[in-house]
Amino acid sequence: MTNSASALPDDVDTLKAMLVAMASEKAELQTEAGQLRGETAELKAEIVRMATLNERAEERIANLHVIIKQLERARFGRSSEKLDADQQAFAFDEVQTGLGAIEAELEAARSTGERRRASRPRKAFPAHLERVEIIVEPETVACACGACQPVRIGEDVSERLDVTPAKFRVIVTRRPKYGCAQCKEGVSQAPAPGHLVEAGVPSEALLAHVAVSKYADGLPLYRQEGIYARDGVEISRNSMANWMGHVGFHLAPLADRILALIKEGARVYADETTLPTLSPGSGKTKTAWLWTYARDDRTFGGTAPPMVAYLFEDSRSGDCVERHLSGYTGLLQVDGWGAYNRLAEAKRAGGPLTLAACWAHLRRKFYELHVSGVSHVASETVERMAELWAVEEEIRGQDPDVRRSARQEQSASIVAELWPFWEKELGRISGKSKLAEAIRYTRSRREALERFLHDGRLDIDSNAVERAIRPQTITRKNALFAGSDGGGKTWATIATLLQTAKMNGVDPFAWLTKTLERIANGWPNRDLDQLLPWHHHAN
Repeated sequence: MTNSASALPDDVDTLKAMLVAMASEKAELQTEAGQLRGETAELKAEIVRMATLNERAEERIANLHVIIKQLERARFGRSSEKLDADQQAFAFDEVQTGLGAIEAELEAARSTGERRRASRPRKAFPAHLERVEIIVEPETVACACGACQPVRIGEDVSERLDVTPAKFRVIVTRRPKYGCAQCKEGVSQAPAPGHLVEAGVPSEALLAHVAVSKYADGLPLYRQEGIYARDGVEISRNSMANWMGHVGFHLAPLADRILALIKEGARVYADETTLPTLSPGSGKTKTAWLWTYARDDRTFGGTAPPMVAYLFEDSRSGDCVERHLSGYTGLLQVDGWGAYNRLAEAKRAGGPLTLAACWAHLRRKFYELHVSGVSHVASETVERMAELWAVEEEIRGQDPDVRRSARQEQSASIVAELWPFWEKELGRISGKSKLAEAIRYTRSRREALERFLHDGRLDIDSNAVERAIRPQTITRKNALFAGSDGGGKTWATIATLLQTAKMNGVDPFAWLTKTLERIANGWPNRDLDQLLPWHHHAN
């Protein structure tokens, strides 16, 4: 740079050229400074994100360690605190599932340029298992001479455990390496296929098989462990539980999407059931809850696919359902649980929704008295209600206007006659009787019970969501309880997808296998909806 005026050239054009050059240099420096500031901001944001992720992971790991300490006390402590061997095994399964979910989250957060974790030494697969070889050739062979003559110089071989129904096999993937015989430079090899569980033994089909067996067929991991051992394949329940943590993590966006689509429906069903969960530090189980939300527009002629979403919570309070259905202001068909009432309040953020009660839930109260033979009123009530369901059979799947008209013509008079019939009887019986309790329950929900008469989109009952929740009660019975909050959330996520697949007549194993393979190989987020179960046949 010029240090004095005497050193500057006298030629005007030269001076102009110097000024232009200086201005250009300044602009380049400013651009570089801006890029550096941007990169610095991105690095700071990444540091904050990783710190948050690590903090969350450490908190979840700490909770799992508390559960492990509790299990140790349950094993060696006082007899009143002890759990039987199967309960302890189930709990350890769920702890391992929670660790698997954390591991998958941390793996997903790693930078794309980071080298994959090296494979851990493992016991060889039994020799009698069928080997299915897949050779992945490179698309092009790279070399420096430009006139390549490929020569195979080696290969990388990996083995993963795969399964077909009632038959194990080993997938042997060979990736040949090629070099040039002329220039001796450059090695070409196809990239390794993506795996959902990095450096793990299971194929996506095996992951799907374990998941469907546990969360759709009610087959606990300890039973699966014994079944596989009969084929000479040793897979510990801890390993399978860890795999389920990975599966749940990767399926979570799909489960969230299903809940969002449910909330787009004109009418949503809701219900909840208990899911006993091991309580850290208490030596016992606590009562957690599996909240269930379903959408099935087919009953009123809708074309949207049926779907269900399960959400795991440690509470049955209204705060849970308020959070789950945030933003939804349509029709909500439920049983008599009071937590739903707050959603119909005018002061609710985003506006109230409309509650419709379930006649089947009401009918059960009278039916119990009817079968015991202690009340002719209950028996007559059940007989009159049967006429309502006869009407529903005729109009199921019809247009909402057709359904509303039929109910006004046939069902409205039946319902109208029930109220004075009950009121008359209420004045004759003891206020503490079961019949009086059932009548008071009915009277307090009259508006919500009558709503189906005026809106053809509603059903007379919420049996659709009860059918969706029933498979989880069977799984719960076989599994006793979820061993941790992480295991419960994984349970809810995987069950959401598998039960939705079954509701749409889709083989959950075939769908899940294909979906996990797509996710492992980098399925784009913009096409997330194409992974939903009801698109399986079209793909």
